[in-house]
Amino acid sequence: MRELNLDQLRTLVAIADLGTFSAAGRALHLAQPTVSLHISELEGRLGTPLLLRGPRRVTPTAAGADLVARARRLLREADDAVAAVQRHRDGQEGRVRLACSAGATTYLLPKLVEAFEAAHPNIDVQLTLGTSAALMARLFTDDADLALVALPQTGYPTLALTPMRRTPIMAILPAACKAPAAVTPAWLAKQPLILDEPATHVAQAVHAWLANAGLRARLRVEVTINEITRQLVAAGYGVSVLPFEHPDETLGGRLQVRPLRPALVRRLGVAHRPLEQLAAPTRRVLDTLMTFREAR
Repeated sequence: MRELNLDQLRTLVAIADLGTFSAAGRALHLAQPTVSLHISELEGRLGTPLLLRGPRRVTPTAAGADLVARARRLLREADDAVAAVQRHRDGQEGRVRLACSAGATTYLLPKLVEAFEAAHPNIDVQLTLGTSAALMARLFTDDADLALVALPQTGYPTLALTPMRRTPIMAILPAACKAPAAVTPAWLAKQPLILDEPATHVAQAVHAWLANAGLRARLRVEVTINEITRQLVAAGYGVSVLPFEHPDETLGGRLQVRPLRPALVRRLGVAHRPLEQLAAPTRRVLDTLMTFREAR
């Protein structure tokens, strides 16, 4: 037996509801011969009458009534399936894998998540945290759809990079530390330095900043978690250099913050494949990300 035809089932249900072939045809925008053909083919396929033709009204047989009840469920499922696919097509539903630099999005990420939940409640935004270099590699191998990374990034000519935000990199000092109004390479090079791991953009920028003055860091320890770094500085273990994004980072006055001279900034951007290659849900999440882009 061939599989059931949804159009024929829809015609059967319409006849059962409306009572005549002509009324069903009008409701479905079908010519009456097409309605008759649907029913004759359906009855032929199943090998049993499905409708009783009365003088004024058509009613289902017992087999027809059973099939009508099942057809309603099948048609609802089919309509739901089409609607679900259309939501994916239109970007209203789906999954987006967002890779985020752990150090660069500490304060931004919670705001992003709130924005995603408000704007796209049916899109599952799956987060991955890591270093910018590792996240670019994930994006390149299609293990992520979007990546929020520190800039610049090189070595991926097929990926697009859009700048989003700039955060000043500042000297973070114990509250009792006697320091100049602006920290210079000469002053910093004399201090025990608590710095991020070497692979991060901030650590590389600080080493380059010192090297440009012919100096090297006096490293005390390398720490991968900024909150631990701030606590160590507050305890007097050394000084640090970190992006400064929020007043809470002074730990209630246990830290002091000084600008660097010459200044350093951390730039944050979003990396993605060319726009024409992005699925609709990814485009929607990218559009939301762009609402957090700073005016240039």
